[in-house]
Amino acid sequence: MDTAAIIVTVVGLILAGFVLWYFFFSPHQTASAVSSSSGVQEVDITVKGGYSPNVIEVERGKPVQLNFYRDEENSCSEELLMPDFSIRRDLPAFQTTLVELLPQQAGRFEFTCGMGMLRGAIVVK
Repeated sequence: MDTAAIIVTVVGLILAGFVLWYFFFSPHQTASAVSSSSGVQEVDITVKGGYSPNVIEVERGKPVQLNFYRDEENSCSEELLMPDFSIRRDLPAFQTTLVELLPQQAGRFEFTCGMGMLRGAIVVK
């Protein structure tokens, strides 16, 4: 291998490592749901290149309202999938979409965009 091939290989490995870290090991923004006077746990989530916050902590057995505000037109973020709750929603750009659910069991439940690239989780305690 000549010098140029070695440099290209090293840069490629560094970029691949960064992509793996970004999608799987980067720090997550965690938010605990806030209970309203009616007992509904609410969380506001901004969708812009990802979900912020992307980890939501809620209590089991209490209704949850997630307010997804999609602050972009990127086609990847136009759909929300929550397979464990049988929820699929379209997220219109620059609008808030309400998602209501009632978690009955404790655990970690993943949600994604329609392409599976944007990821988040609901942690039920």
